Amino acid sequence: MSGILSLRAWGKVWSYRTTFALGLFNTVRTAVFAILIALVLGIIFGLMATSGKKILRAVSRVYVEVIQNTPILLQTCFLYYALAFSNHSIGIIMTGIIALGVYTGAYMAEVIRAGIEAIPKGQFEAAAAQGFNYIEKMYYIILPQSIKIILPPMVNQVVNLIKNTSCLYIIGGADLISLTYSFVTGENTGGAYAPAYLISGFLFFIICYPLSRTASAWEISLKQREARLND
Repeated sequence: MSGILSLRAWGKVWSYRTTFALGLFNTVRTAVFAILIALVLGIIFGLMATSGKKILRAVSRVYVEVIQNTPILLQTCFLYYALAFSNHSIGIIMTGIIALGVYTGAYMAEVIRAGIEAIPKGQFEAAAAQGFNYIEKMYYIILPQSIKIILPPMVNQVVNLIKNTSCLYIIGGADLISLTYSFVTGENTGGAYAPAYLISGFLFFIICYPLSRTASAWEISLKQREARLND
């Protein structure tokens, strides 16, 4: 029944369409809250990385290097099982939200750092000459200019986060991949492998593709704007 052309297999998938809808809902819910955490951490550590204080830059560097150089699966398992064995389990979905938020936050911090450092030094000097402190300088002068640089790679990180929700599978999550696996191996639903995974992939695609195209369009627009300014 697992063949891609099997009408029985496709019928089985359609009969249990609410399972895939639930998986999609949990994936989107996890992603949305994880993105909020990632943005907050990215802004905080991105600003720390560009501050004039060595201790803040060092803390930001340690966070980024540790998170970026260890697998998201390892971080997810560590968070879930460390809390479970300490009798402080927060549940699979919440574990995924925190793990994905912290993981993506490190990449967001690098994106924000790079965006801030791309602004000409003269802008920093002009803001300092006006008597702005660091927060005012960033809020009124630097960040508004860096938004157009930051947005395209930031959207790409959002896409990566959505795809990384599949890591919840390793801790028995209720995300789209986890529920798809449960469906194809279930006693009453098992067997429709090809249709089930195709549907799962299609649902990821219809979320991620528009975001990827948006990021590409922003990047092209930015390059065209810079080319016009340099002419």
